[in-house]
Amino acid sequence: MGKLTVGALRAVLVVVLTGTVLVQALMVWTLISGNDPEDGSIPLTPLRVITILGLGSAQVVMVCVWRLVTMVRSGTVFSHAAFRYVDVMIGAIVSAALVWFAVTAINAPGQREDPGVTVIMGGIGVAILGVALMVLVLRMLLAQAVARDVEASRMQAELDEVI
Repeated sequence: MGKLTVGALRAVLVVVLTGTVLVQALMVWTLISGNDPEDGSIPLTPLRVITILGLGSAQVVMVCVWRLVTMVRSGTVFSHAAFRYVDVMIGAIVSAALVWFAVTAINAPGQREDPGVTVIMGGIGVAILGVALMVLVLRMLLAQAVARDVEASRMQAELDEVI
């Protein structure tokens, strides 16, 4: 992976992580201060709490991506240590899907006249779960690569003994 690619990815991660932390801080401040302009049409307090949790899931994924990119740059990504970050990413993506399904459930009663919005939101939740499945498949590929790397190291050690 090139230095430009790593630098661009890290710049994007820093900007998005900073933005999500600011949004979380503003939402927490709104909840604590009691200056919530809730008029009763939409339950804003539960939506704010769910948004804070959803942003937290996204932040966990960004930190794991950062760590994996660091491992790629140092050449240690094909090790068992990488599985920890991939597993945490899968869990965070699944939790983000569950958070999205909660948003869909809270929003559903207001969409009785147009249930298509709820169906679309449910579809987005399924798509988020699909991302978790894609990362799971990539984890399986990583497991195969690590197994082959271990096997190659073993064979190299045997060859060194023979020579």
